[in-house]
Amino acid sequence: MRQQLQSLLDKLCGLLCAAALFAIMVLTFFDVGGRKLLSNSIPGSLELTELLMVIVIFAGLPLVSERGEHVVFDSLDMVWPAWVVKLQKALVHLLCATLMFALAVLMFKTGMQFAEYGETTAQLKIPKSPFIFGMAAFCAVTALVHAVLALWPRAMHAQAESAAL
Repeated sequence: MRQQLQSLLDKLCGLLCAAALFAIMVLTFFDVGGRKLLSNSIPGSLELTELLMVIVIFAGLPLVSERGEHVVFDSLDMVWPAWVVKLQKALVHLLCATLMFALAVLMFKTGMQFAEYGETTAQLKIPKSPFIFGMAAFCAVTALVHAVLALWPRAMHAQAESAAL
């Protein structure tokens, strides 16, 4: 069951990140090409790039957390007993889960306000609230990943370690 959830997370978040990154690449290619060849850029390309970067960053958060690919300071891990390192990792994951959940709640509230006020981007008038809700959802998923890693440290890393071999 856990492996199926992990696989689903990998596929959904990974595909979303890849599609957004590819869209940024295509948009940039045509924007620069239009500027150089036709002396005309794509209207709102900066706004679109910013929105796509939001997708890349926030859809990547659960994957980075799940795989343990974030920046880690582990210089003292070799000095401390194994149980201290294990406890420290669990506490860090619980702290990250708590903070990511709080961030998700805050973003959800902000998304509600943006939806209520009809907040849009400046040039293309794209509604901002769906992106804020997406950010909140990915923060909540990241919080869940950290909670799982705090309670079952090997639950998600076992498959990643076997795939690396």
